[in-house]
Formats: sequence, structure tokens, C-alpha cells
Amino acid sequence: MPDAGLPANPAGTTRPVGTAEPETPLSRNRNYHILWASQLLSESGKEIAFVAFPLLVLVSSGSPLRMGVASSILAAASVAASVPAGILADRVDRRKLMLLCEGLRALGLASIALVQFTGSLSFAHIMIVAALEGALGSVFEPAEHAALPQVVPRSQLANAVARNTARPFIAILLGPALAGLAFAAHPALPFTVEAVALTASFVVLLFLRLPPRTGEPAPRQAFRAMAEGFRWALGRQTIRSTLVYSVFINLAFHAVILLVLAISGEDNVGPGQIGLTMACLGAGGLLGGLFAAKLHAALPAPLIVIGFAWVATVMTALMVTVPRGLPLGLLLAGAAFLAPLANTTVVSYQLMITPDELRGRLSGISALGSGAAGAVGPLVTGSVLTLTGSGTTSIVVCAAAMALIAAGATLSPTLRRFPTIRAEDEDHRT
Repeated sequence: MPDAGLPANPAGTTRPVGTAEPETPLSRNRNYHILWASQLLSESGKEIAFVAFPLLVLVSSGSPLRMGVASSILAAASVAASVPAGILADRVDRRKLMLLCEGLRALGLASIALVQFTGSLSFAHIMIVAALEGALGSVFEPAEHAALPQVVPRSQLANAVARNTARPFIAILLGPALAGLAFAAHPALPFTVEAVALTASFVVLLFLRLPPRTGEPAPRQAFRAMAEGFRWALGRQTIRSTLVYSVFINLAFHAVILLVLAISGEDNVGPGQIGLTMACLGAGGLLGGLFAAKLHAALPAPLIVIGFAWVATVMTALMVTVPRGLPLGLLLAGAAFLAPLANTTVVSYQLMITPDELRGRLSGISALGSGAAGAVGPLVTGSVLTLTGSGTTSIVVCAAAMALIAAGATLSPTLRRFPTIRAEDEDHRT
């Protein structure tokens, strides 16, 4: 594997990429906590938006078609912005970019809340803000992702990534619940809550201090910068393999989640129990995030990466044997428990071998793949349900697809030899 070895410093300098003092515990790393908190607020805002926008359109227009358009605009803008977002993260000041994104998102959402409170809100206004919300949220993430190695020493990077993997599941637990409760009180309130969260993220980021960047900035020509990022990522066998693996596993996992929702609704499972079923997904991922650092340090990387696909396959297959509703949620939680561990293993390796001037673009490329998988997931679920006409048969089809992905990962020589990197290894290499 051409990229299996870890260079002494992937940014090409004579000092570690992370500039925080190694003896400073992660728990006392001020800049790391600022990044973590700002991203939690940002991700919680995105989760609120994914619920609030379609609900607002449905209530204000009564049109399920328009509701679907709103959700599609939000998702499409996020996917479309992912690669340009990575270029920006490598070209401009990352702190200023994050501040700009949070500030503009807060203003856009505040405008919806203000008009909804005081007058009649147009569909065009909602669509413009939805597109901005999706695009700016997508721009924020690569900047935050690429900034992490600037504030965390390499010996603590895997632990920091492991802690970060719990964060999206906290947002999944908080965001939709806040959106639903706020919307029940007034349709403008979810947007008010999100605007406040993003304003808080903006204020927190004002206190962030990023050390000087290493390496050369991205080329001024956008196409050249994008091509350079794809050429670098796809030219490294391990990164290329993990990108492909991530796309397929995300696609299958999204399809399974939506399938659980669909068949629970068809079997007349109550809304409260469906909500608890989805909460199990967030709870399983959050619990897995709490153990991800210890498991990452104890288990070999190939076992983690390939094992996650097989565990997800088994959990999906077991869904055939249990009643609809909460038992399905418990199996989702079992699969989600290992997702943070797999993410920690893959993302830590990517951050450690990627030069600082390319980290944003790699993050954007990864986001493009996962975003596209998330967008295609509903189509796959609908198609499978339509073709099979049976929830049980659809589960079997999804389990078979997951098994094919797991078998492919097992047969891949690259993934079977995925580098296992420990903190002590990093100390020697740096």
C-alpha cells in the first residue's frame, strides 16, 4: 500500500502538526473544547432544520410535494457545497470561515422566525434560506474538521476524534426533539431556537485561537484546487478504499434506518413508539462514542473497519425476527454502537497522513460521498419496498446488500491490512 506508512510529519515540517503541548491533557485543551462546542451547536442546528423546514412548508402550504421540495433543497445544497467547502477550508482562514457561516445561517433563520411571527412567509423565502442553511452548514464542517489537528497534538488526535464521534448522536437526540416541541408551540419557534444556537456557536468561535497553518494554501483556481484534492485522495490506495467503503456502508445504513421508519408506520406503530425507536439510534451511537477511544486503543484497525460491516449485517438480519417498533430500535442501537469506533479509526488515519493544506478538501470529498449516500438512501428504501411489497422481504434484501458490502470489505487486501496506529506510535514518529 503506497500510503500505509505514516510520515514523520505529513505537513512536511520538522515539528508535529498539532501545536498544543503534548503534556496538556485533552480535557484541558481550551481550543479543542471551543471547536467541540461550536460544532455541537452547529450540528444541533442542522438537525432542527431538517425537521423544521418540511414541517413549516407542510403547515403553511398544505402541500406534501412542496414539503418534499424543501427537504430536497436542504439536502441538495449541502451535497453540492461539500467539495467547494473543502477548497475554501484549505484556502482561507478557517476560523473566519466558520464565523462567517454561523453568522449568515443565524441571520437567515432569524429572518424566517421574524416574518413568521409578524406576517405571511412566502415559499420562496423559505427555499432561499433552506438552500443557504444546507450550503453554509456544509461549508462549516470541513473547516472545523481540518482545524482539529491544528489544536490537538498528534499523540491525542485519535482520542479527540473518538470524542467527536459522540457529538452527532447528541445532536440527533436533541435536535428533532427540540424542533418538535418548539413547533408545537409556534411554527416560528424552531427557527428561533436554531438561530440562538448558531449565534452561541458564533460567540464561542470568537474565542478560538488557531496556530499558523503549515504547507502551501490551495491554488487560486477552484478547478485546479478541486482536481488536486481528488488526485491526492484517489491516488492513495488506503484512502481510496475507505472512501468507497464509507459510501456503500452509509448508503446501506441510511436505507435500513428509513426502512425501519417505513415498516413501523405501515404496521400502525404509534408515533410515540416510533420516536423512541429513532431515539435508540442516537442513544446507541452516543454510547458507542463514549467507548470509542478505549476500543480504538485496544483493537486492531482491520477488525474494527471490517467488523462494523458484519455487525450491521447481523443486526439488520435479526430485524426479521423481532416485532415492529421499539425492538427494531434496539437492533439499530446495536449497529450504531460501533459506528463511532469505525469512524474514529478511519478519520484518525486520514487526518494523520493528510497534509494540512489538503485536509479541507479531503473532508469535502468524504462529505460528498456520505451526503450522496444519504440522499440516495430514501430512493433505495422506496424502491425496495415498492418492488417487494413486503416489509419482511425488504429487510432481507437490505441485510443481503449489507452482507455483500461486508464480504467486499473482508476480501479487500487494503482493508484487511488497514494500518493500526496507536498514540505511542505517534510519539515515536513525531
